[in-house]
Formats: sequence, structure tokens, C-alpha cells
Amino acid sequence: MLEEKLEKIKQQLHSQNYKLTPQREATVRVLLENEEDHLSAEDVYLLVKEKAPEIGLATVYRTLELLSDLKILHKMNFGDGVARYDLRDDNAAYHHHHLICLNCGTVDEIFEDLLVSAEEKVKNVYNFAITDHRLTFYGICGRCIDKVNVEDFK
Repeated sequence: MLEEKLEKIKQQLHSQNYKLTPQREATVRVLLENEEDHLSAEDVYLLVKEKAPEIGLATVYRTLELLSDLKILHKMNFGDGVARYDLRDDNAAYHHHHLICLNCGTVDEIFEDLLVSAEEKVKNVYNFAITDHRLTFYGICGRCIDKVNVEDFK
């Protein structure tokens, strides 16, 4: 499965006249191997360094920016000032949504589209063609809910 996804990304790069260089491949492999996580550039770099110590941080940054520009990655910010990266799922109509715990910092994902009726209303009332949307909920996760006072986070 990983090799299939890697080949698909290679084809996406080639279609835009880019090559899957060894440095880019190492970065993409790290992203594919950690698909469930929302890695920052520094996280990606540290994992790439384990596989290919010769690759520098600037190379990883450039690769992540290129993959974002080519819509292979989603670049996200969860309000902490750190850009995080998520591979796009071409089979999904939209990007998945997130639940961010204000206590432990965990980011959980929601894969169902909760905004279908809101999109219809925006389309009809405002004559606006939506091409994508993102939804992020901030709160306290189920792992922390019994350990903290939720009122302290309001």
C-alpha cells in the first residue's frame, strides 16, 4: 500500500514537471509512514534524519512547501503557530475535520462530513460555490475530561 501511494505521488510530481528526488522520496516516505499523525516540519525532519542523515532542514521545508503547493499535502495550523502537514486523500470529497484537546494537545480526526446542510445553505443563500472546507473543534478530549475542570478552559 505504501509503495502504491508513493508511486501515485511520484506521478503527481511528474505531471507538474517535478521529479521524486531521493530527498523528496525520503520526506514522502516519512509522511506515508506517519499518516495518522499531524507532523510539523521539524517532526518530519527528525524522522527523515534517521533514514537519510545527509538531508538538511531547508530541504525538508522546501519539499513540504512544494507538496503543499501541488495539493499533495494539506498545510494546517491548529492555533499554536506551528504548521502541520497531512497527506490529501484523493478519494475524499473534503479534508477531514479535527478535534483538538486544549489540555493534552491531542488532535483527533472526524472523517464524516458534518457540513453538508451548511454548505447547501451557503450555496443557496449567498450564491457561493464552495470548493473545500475545514472544521476544527477545540475542547477537552475523552481521555482528559475526568481529570480537568472544563470551565477552566473557557
